[in-house]
Amino acid sequence: MSFDLQPTLEGKLLYLRPLMQDDFEDLYNVGSDKLIWEQHPAWNRYKKNVFKKFFRRAMASGGAFAVIDKQTDQIIGSSRFTMYDPVESSVEIGWTFLARTYWGGVYNGEMKKLMMRHAFKYVDKVILLVGLNNKRSQMAVKKIGGKQQPGTTINGLGVQSFKYEITRKRAVSENLV
Repeated sequence: MSFDLQPTLEGKLLYLRPLMQDDFEDLYNVGSDKLIWEQHPAWNRYKKNVFKKFFRRAMASGGAFAVIDKQTDQIIGSSRFTMYDPVESSVEIGWTFLARTYWGGVYNGEMKKLMMRHAFKYVDKVILLVGLNNKRSQMAVKKIGGKQQPGTTINGLGVQSFKYEITRKRAVSENLV
């Protein structure tokens, strides 16, 4: 069974659908908030020319989502599946951001649960990489059950990151999905 990197996923608060070229302006309107990126290694991603590169990579990944608030039907952020490895039975969930009005757990929690529930149909392990200075994201990943691995790793852009893992077995036994 082949991993579908861009399904449509629906929860109580959100639905995730494949990111489309036409989403650029709406997504940039969210991502242009400088404070979203203040702890992020790509701290200048709020700038349109930098965000365009991020968006192009998201589209090229084949696994990027537009995150939609079901109540307003507005794009509130993005996330993606990347680095699918059938041999290691793993996939990375990352490159995630949400509008600040959606920070605080319930929206990120639902988004990640939807993505993990889907991923664990195909893999045994979900990986999340978080920048060394991104304390908010580190806390958010721990909140959804991510266990920090020893040392650091280099992400897809060559940035040193902490690596967190969630196994299918643990996700099921601890009711994380």
